Amino acid sequence: MKGATLDGRYKVPGGGREIYLRITGKKQALIGAACVVIVVFFFLDLMTGPSWLTVSEVITALLFHETVSSANEVIVWDVRLPVALMALIVGASLGIAGAEMQAILDNPLADPYTLGISSAAGLGASLAIVLGVGVTEAGVFLVPLNAFVFSFFSSIFIYYVAKTRSSDKGTIVLTGIALLFLFQSSIALLQYMASNQQMAAILFWMFGSLSKATLANAGICAAIMVALFAIFASDAWKLTALKLGDNKAKSLGIDVEGLRRKSLICVSLITATAVSFVGTIGFIGLVGPHIARLLVGDDQRFYLPLSALMGAMLLSIASTLSKIIMPGSIFPIGIVTSFIGVPFFLSLILKRKKGGLR
Repeated sequence: MKGATLDGRYKVPGGGREIYLRITGKKQALIGAACVVIVVFFFLDLMTGPSWLTVSEVITALLFHETVSSANEVIVWDVRLPVALMALIVGASLGIAGAEMQAILDNPLADPYTLGISSAAGLGASLAIVLGVGVTEAGVFLVPLNAFVFSFFSSIFIYYVAKTRSSDKGTIVLTGIALLFLFQSSIALLQYMASNQQMAAILFWMFGSLSKATLANAGICAAIMVALFAIFASDAWKLTALKLGDNKAKSLGIDVEGLRRKSLICVSLITATAVSFVGTIGFIGLVGPHIARLLVGDDQRFYLPLSALMGAMLLSIASTLSKIIMPGSIFPIGIVTSFIGVPFFLSLILKRKKGGLR
């Protein structure tokens, strides 16, 4: 058999396998470099705040916390570490969700925020709060569940809009934007009906904030993110094959409709989990995957993990910026990501070729 398979088991005349391995090595190196950069921003996030700490103080507090002052121990372990970890985990979750939304809809403008899925999750959470369950112990479970239900049905609606023959990429994005405004208007109505306590809880979802992060919540979010990442990774070659078109993917034995349904469920779950803990944070799922695609292409073996890393990096940067924009206070992180994401989103819309959006 002539030619080389993806795993390089067959030699190719002219050094094809060597070229493939070199390209693969470069992509792996990019992923490794992204991991190093993330560690840098993670420590920067731990260092910044009303009380600045040095790298050595942070490391000492993390590894030898019994030898540091009680103030530094509280700052690092109780205040900054949960926030820094949650920024990485939620950023990675949104990066994964955006990457898979773009893959299954074949649309570079798709992400949980621009298609209204994050706002749908926020509406579900807000409705649970107004009904009284979001301010009780049961709300720990019912609010995320309601967020998932709303985001899932929003995803299904977007999916069926994308399936219609008359729907091009622009139509899908406009539909998502319409849903986004519908859900945000519904959230505003719920705010009008809410009590002061409920209003404060709903505002948390609208602005997006890491301030309520805890190590326990970060652990839950991380467990769900890792589990869903594993599911997407197991379907990596199938998701990559979707770029060839539905007919070619089906000829390779792929259940295209089943794959899309499965992916939408996973995207809804990972989005709802992120939103339920930190509120609505926009554009991370758009910018992160786009940067990853520019660096490694559409091969899901590299595109998926790098999208997660780029999302984690961007939200970690935003977390750091939120603490230094207004010294002495913490800026809502959802506003920071919007300032980063809106210009990027507009630049993507303006990049057109003869066939439409790239």
